[in-house]
Parts: sequence; C-alpha cells; structure tokens
Amino acid sequence: MLLKKQINREKLPCHIAIIMDGNGRWAKKRGKIRKIGHKNGTASVKIVVKAAAEMGVKFLTLYTFSTENWSRPKAEVDALMSLLASSINSEIVVLKKNNIRLMTIGNTSSLPLSVQKILNDAINVTSNNTGLTLILALSYSGKQDITKATQLICNDIEKGKLSISDITEEIFCKYLSTANIPNPELLIRTSGEYRISNFLLWEIAYTELYFTETLWPDFDKDEFYKAVIDYQKRKKRYGRTSEQTTKI
Repeated sequence: MLLKKQINREKLPCHIAIIMDGNGRWAKKRGKIRKIGHKNGTASVKIVVKAAAEMGVKFLTLYTFSTENWSRPKAEVDALMSLLASSINSEIVVLKKNNIRLMTIGNTSSLPLSVQKILNDAINVTSNNTGLTLILALSYSGKQDITKATQLICNDIEKGKLSISDITEEIFCKYLSTANIPNPELLIRTSGEYRISNFLLWEIAYTELYFTETLWPDFDKDEFYKAVIDYQKRKKRYGRTSEQTTKI
C-alpha cells in the first residue's frame, strides 16, 4: 500500500508492455516441472492486470507466446495452449466486470482452433469495454510484424493505392498489428534477463526499459508499483539536451 501511494496518477504511462520471463526457472528452483511454473505465472497475470486497471493504465501488452516458443517441446507447447484457453475462459466474466477490453497481436491463426474460438469470443464480448485494454501478444514476432507490414505496403504500391513517396514513419505504423495502439512508454522484463527477445521492435524506439531479477510467478503488485515508480523518476529527452527538456 505504501508503494502504491508513491505513484503519481497524473504521470502514469499510458501503455505498459511486459516480457513475462522466468516461469521455468521458478519451477526448477522448487523441483517442479515447467508446467507448474507456467500455471503459477497465470496468477501473476491476474494480479498485474488488476493492478494496471485499478491504477488507470490505458493499455497493457503481455508477451504471452512468441513465434520462437513454437520450437519448445510439444508437450510444453500443448500445456501452454491448454493453460491459455482455460485462463481466458475463466476470466471472461472478470474482464467484463472490470471494464477490460481484450485484444491480440501476432499470428493467432497458427493457434489451435479451440484456442482461437475462445479468444475470439472473449474479444467480442469485451469489445465495448472502455477501461484498460489488455493486449496478448500470441505467436508474435517483432521482425515478422515489420516484414508483414512491408509486404502489405508493397502490395498497396502494386495496386496503385500508395506510392513510394507516400511512405513515412506514420504511414508505416498504420500497417503494423499495433496500428491503433499507442507505443509503450514502459517495458518491463522479469527474471534478470537483459534482452528484448523480438518484442515490439518498432514500437519501443523511445520506450523506458525496466529490468528486474524477480521471476514472473513472484511478480506481484508491489513489484509492478516499483516499476512504475522507477519510470516516473526518469526524464525523457527524445534526443534533446536536459536543458531543452526543462524548457518544454
């Protein structure tokens, strides 16, 4: 509660993204299988989503399953898909009750059909909610998203809908899966790893990065508050000098 009181509600990051890492190591430290780590990780998801919604954060993107994760053992991938489906299914009522809208980015067509249906149902049911927008990055790759955007632009040029001279950063953004989502102002990565891991590569050009040793299943409200407090202590310069930003 003391940490929460330190947060300035007028300087909240509009969009927070999280690389949820450390489920496997959390389980290994306790002599348990990785599946148990992933299951405990879903509890942290619920805690952080609730904390973000209560705080007034507008967008929260969770790196839930990357394209690289498909290369994991089939048994683990199957367990993750099952856990994803059951978690979404059980949380639909909570999302509606708390005015949370669900969205996804990534190649969700590669997910099992049963998972796609549950996701689509949850997205449709929560589409009119106006509070926090929860974005799940599923079968997602930053490089893949940029590549796909380039292909779409080339396709529109071939059709005469766009010319090369029309292409600007603003136009390019409109072809990304995050087109209608503001860029994250804060990116959190848990478990002590200092990598971006192919996540929102275009979008995080000026994002503040926060790394913590805490494994994801141990990441609670206080850990979330610490990240936000740390963010609020920083000064963004966007290429300017400190003196210039003071005048703005």
